[in-house]
Amino acid sequence: MPENQINYITRDMESLVLELTNEYSCILIGGPRQVGKTTMLKQIMDPDRHIVSLDDLNERNIARTDPEMFLSVHPTPMLIDEVQYAPELFSYIKMAIDNGAPAGSFWLTGSQSFRLMELAQESLAGRTAILHLTSLSQKEIYGSGVNKPFSVDVKSIAAKNQERQVGDATEIYRRIFEGSLPGHISGKFTNREIFYSSYLQTYISRDVKEEIPGIDETMFLDFIRAAACRAGQMLNVHSIASDVGVSDDTAKRWLHVLEKSDIIFYLSPYSNNLLKRTIKTKKMYFFDTGLVAYLTKYSTPDILLNGSINGTILENYVVAEIRKTYLNAGEECYLHYYRDKENKEIDLIIERDGLLHPLEIKKASTPTLSMISGFDVLKKASIPTGMGGIICLKEKFTALDKDTLVIPVWTI
Repeated sequence: MPENQINYITRDMESLVLELTNEYSCILIGGPRQVGKTTMLKQIMDPDRHIVSLDDLNERNIARTDPEMFLSVHPTPMLIDEVQYAPELFSYIKMAIDNGAPAGSFWLTGSQSFRLMELAQESLAGRTAILHLTSLSQKEIYGSGVNKPFSVDVKSIAAKNQERQVGDATEIYRRIFEGSLPGHISGKFTNREIFYSSYLQTYISRDVKEEIPGIDETMFLDFIRAAACRAGQMLNVHSIASDVGVSDDTAKRWLHVLEKSDIIFYLSPYSNNLLKRTIKTKKMYFFDTGLVAYLTKYSTPDILLNGSINGTILENYVVAEIRKTYLNAGEECYLHYYRDKENKEIDLIIERDGLLHPLEIKKASTPTLSMISGFDVLKKASIPTGMGGIICLKEKFTALDKDTLVIPVWTI
């Protein structure tokens, strides 16, 4: 193992990348800053692959002003890091592929997935395998075995019982508090406060200023903090804007920047033509709960466990972890929530294999049937309801009734 990667944590996506490298001329991996995209690729690549980073301003300038020259001086197979800085490259990569570039010629990474997707769809549609790597999953840090998309299935969850480290409430909130960014979790940067402070400074000075030249950095940091206070809740743009003292339109633009750079993601409400009174507002989540805990100024896991956001940050953690199991497998994940005008609510609905799987996410360790009273609303849906569950802090996997599993958070 290379000396600078002594603390490398194996990623679930590695085998998928190698498999696709044998089939596609180009692989594009997007995701938030500092989640380990380039580190993973360096770990698994052959020694003859050429690496060039567009963080290097000289390389970036050549790639933007003379992409043909850039590709001629950097032989394939190659890895281009932070490729979003030179959108001019994409049409030339397309030409190279159309002219017969062999499988595995181009590995591309970038930390602005929205922009990367736009560029790929414009120039590389049908020619590129597109993946999304986010921060370390609970399974990557604390588990073993093969990653599979989360399934509300007895056999699947029972198997994970053998492959995961059991976590009680104290342990789960420690995981939430510490977060999932490789730089901190691997032990490379041990001071959590300094790590997250540096992360935000780098993010704002590089990614945000690229999108919004002249942005007031202090005000934008306040804005991210106001958003973090509402992680795991229905989006209220006006409330966030009021906290920071900006207009609703500015808040919408800034939220788009956070989404575009993968700091936040949304769940859309589930609805169909048989569910007439559904609330249409999205719910907002952060990709990393450690960042939320830092921004909301919690100083220890124990204080967080007993704090005012303990329920919403647990929901954020669970939703983000379930999402990772799909992203790491290269699969689409159809995740929704439900709430109607009568305040009937379901925290999470997974649509999979023609069924709706309702899930409640609770801080409780002794779940009860009253917690799933909202599940009945799905009887009106046009898609059948499958097995449901309560994801909670109970340490052992069990069932509440024939239709409802009790799923410990640590088994995700």
